[in-house]
Amino acid sequence: MRIDFADIDRQLKYKIMTASIIPRPPALVTTVDSAGTPNAAPYSFFNGFSDDPPLVGLGIARRASGPKKDTGRNIEETGEFVAHIVDHEIFDGMLVTAAEFPPGVDELSLAGFETVPSTHVRPPRIVNAPVAFECRRYVTIQCGTARDIVLGEILAAHIRDDLYNAEKGYIEWGGNMPVGRLFGTLYADLGEPYSGPIPDPADLME
Repeated sequence: MRIDFADIDRQLKYKIMTASIIPRPPALVTTVDSAGTPNAAPYSFFNGFSDDPPLVGLGIARRASGPKKDTGRNIEETGEFVAHIVDHEIFDGMLVTAAEFPPGVDELSLAGFETVPSTHVRPPRIVNAPVAFECRRYVTIQCGTARDIVLGEILAAHIRDDLYNAEKGYIEWGGNMPVGRLFGTLYADLGEPYSGPIPDPADLME
């Protein structure tokens, strides 16, 4: 089956991509507007793209009528956001923040999240998140009228103490791995990790 993307609508493109590129790490993103009002929303078009500079990317959809949603507008106004990795402890709260609340509603309180001030940026940080990246906008790419891609430079990472091995510089997830986003309303556990060492070319060419 070949499907030419030039021949299908946006909804089918989205369905094919999100059902194929799995699992994806959802990011729970906090922002503030120019008046300091906080907002929280999850994004599954999210990943890391560079370590020098350290960059993460967010694909932020616009409203059907064209204007930016709160997260996109807040990042445009302030240039800052915090991207939180999602595990089972904050999963239910993340779902609350995905609801389409009217402007001015405090999603963080409704989700039951405790927050603290960030170190380098104005948006608050969720205390119980396993990892949180404080980010400053690096560049925004407008993709037509439907979506913006925001690259953010990581200024600081907050890693929960029980997960970080400072001696080795490792994050040790143990049995509490982050959740993976699939498609529709489906998520997945990552399961048991396994090693895949890269072979030595010399061994393959003997």
